[in-house]
Amino acid sequence: MTSTAPYHAMFSGAIGKDYEMLKLLSPLAVEMSRLVGVTVSEFPKPPGQTLHVVELGGGTGITTLSILAAREALHVLSIDNEPVMQNQAKQNLQVWQQQGKLAFCGDDALTALQALPSASVDVVASAYTLHNFPNTYRQQVIAEIFRVLVLGGLFVNGDRYALDDVDLHTRTTQAEVSGYFRILVAANKLDLLEHWIVHLFSDESANHIMRETLALEDLAAVGFTSICLSQRCQVNALVTAHKPH
Repeated sequence: MTSTAPYHAMFSGAIGKDYEMLKLLSPLAVEMSRLVGVTVSEFPKPPGQTLHVVELGGGTGITTLSILAAREALHVLSIDNEPVMQNQAKQNLQVWQQQGKLAFCGDDALTALQALPSASVDVVASAYTLHNFPNTYRQQVIAEIFRVLVLGGLFVNGDRYALDDVDLHTRTTQAEVSGYFRILVAANKLDLLEHWIVHLFSDESANHIMRETLALEDLAAVGFTSICLSQRCQVNALVTAHKPH
C-alpha cells in the first residue's frame, strides 16, 4: 500500500465496516486520521531509511492504515490495551504485520512507552486517544513521548482539543450530541447511542477534558518546540510538536 492510493479506497477491503460507521457518526474523526497519516508522510527521513513510528491507541486500525500508507520504508508499533479492538486491527491489517511493517503491543500507553529506549522513535502518532486519559496520566505519557523521540522527532495527534471558550465549546458539543441522536435513532442503534453518550460524559469531565491552551502548555513544559494546532474544526484539531535537535 502506498500513499498514491485514494484514501477512501484503502478501506474497502481492510476496515470497511468500522470505517463506514465512523464516517457516518464522526466524519471529522475520519479526516483527522487522514491528516495524521499525511503528516507522518511528510517527516524528513532520507529515502530508503526506515521510519520508526509508535502509534498510541490503534483501535481497530483506521488511523494505523493511514500511517502505513505514508511511505514504503516504515515500521509501526501500534499500542492499545483494549484487546477486542486490537484483535480486530490484527485481523484487518495482517498483511502489513506479515510483511514486518507492523507490530502490536497490548500494554497501556504509559507502560508501553516506558519500555522503549530513549531516542529510539522518529514519530509518535495518535488519533482520538490522549483525550481519553486522566489529566495526570496524560502528562506522564507526554513526558515519555518526548523521551523516546529522537532529536528532531515528531509528535502528531488528531484529537478532541476542547475550545478555551467554555460556552462555545458547550454549544458545539451539544450540536455534536444532537447529530448522534439524529443518526443513531434513525438507524435504530440505541445501544450504540448509549455508548457514545456515556463516553462523551467521560470526555467532558473535569479530570479528562483536554483544553486547548493547557494541552499545548503541557507539551511545552516537557521540552517540545514548534508546537502547532491546526485544522481546527469544531472540537477537533491536529497538533504537531517537535523534539528539538
